[in-house]
Amino acid sequence: MSPTVLLAEDDRAIRNALERALVLEGYRVTAVADGVEALAHAHTSPPDVLVLDVMMPGIDGLQVCRVLRAEGDRTPILMLTALVETADRIAGLDAGADDYVVKPFDVEEVFARLRALLRRTGNGAAPEPAAAPERPAPAAPRQPAGRRLEAAGVRMDPQARRAWRGERELELTRTEFELLELLVRNAGVVLDHATIYDRIWGYDFGPGSKNLAVYVGYLRRKLDHPGAPPLIHTVRGVGYVLRED
Repeated sequence: MSPTVLLAEDDRAIRNALERALVLEGYRVTAVADGVEALAHAHTSPPDVLVLDVMMPGIDGLQVCRVLRAEGDRTPILMLTALVETADRIAGLDAGADDYVVKPFDVEEVFARLRALLRRTGNGAAPEPAAAPERPAPAAPRQPAGRRLEAAGVRMDPQARRAWRGERELELTRTEFELLELLVRNAGVVLDHATIYDRIWGYDFGPGSKNLAVYVGYLRRKLDHPGAPPLIHTVRGVGYVLRED
C-alpha cells in the first residue's frame, strides 16, 4: 500500500503543487493549511510521514513537532523552511524534526528525503525512482549489532536506545543516536561523507548539503562538556572520526 503523507503548508500555491507532485509520485496525501489542522489529522489518522512548513500562522511547524514528540509520537518529520541559518536548522532538529529542505527546493530532493526517512523507520514502502546509480557498499561495522557498545568513553545500548559519556546520559534524537552509533562502531576510522549519508539517511545529498555538518555540530554540543576532550574530529575534505586524543 502506498505510504501516507500529511502535508502542512500555508502557502496555497506551494501546497497544491507539492500535493500534486507527491500524488503523482505514488503517495497518498492529506494537505492542510496550518498547524492546528496538522495536529488534528495526526491524532485522528496518523500518517507514515509528515511534511511541515516551519513558518505557519498560529501553531507553526516547530510547535507541531514539539507537541507530537512530547506525546511520544515518533512519526518521521520533514521540515520545509525558508530559514537558511545554521541556528534555524538546529532549532528544527531540536524540536524533533528528522530532516529539512530549504526553500526554494527541487521536488526531487523532497522525494529523496522522504524515501530515506521511510526506509529508516519502516513506516511504509516508499515509491522508488525508476533507476539510480549504484554505489559500492560501505565497509561493514567494526562491532557487531545487537550488543552494547563502548569506545572513547562513550557507552551505548542500541536495543534500549540509550547512550552515556562517562556517567552522564545523553538525550539524543533518533538521528543523533544513529550517527553516534555509527561513529562508535567505527571508532578510530575516518568515515567519509558519502558513507555517513548512505548509512544514516540512505541517500547522498551531495557536496553542497550542510545536513551532516548540522547534525555533527548538534551532537558535539550534547557529547562534549567543559574539561573533557572533544571526541568527534573533522578530517577536512574527507569526513569525521570518533577518537579520544
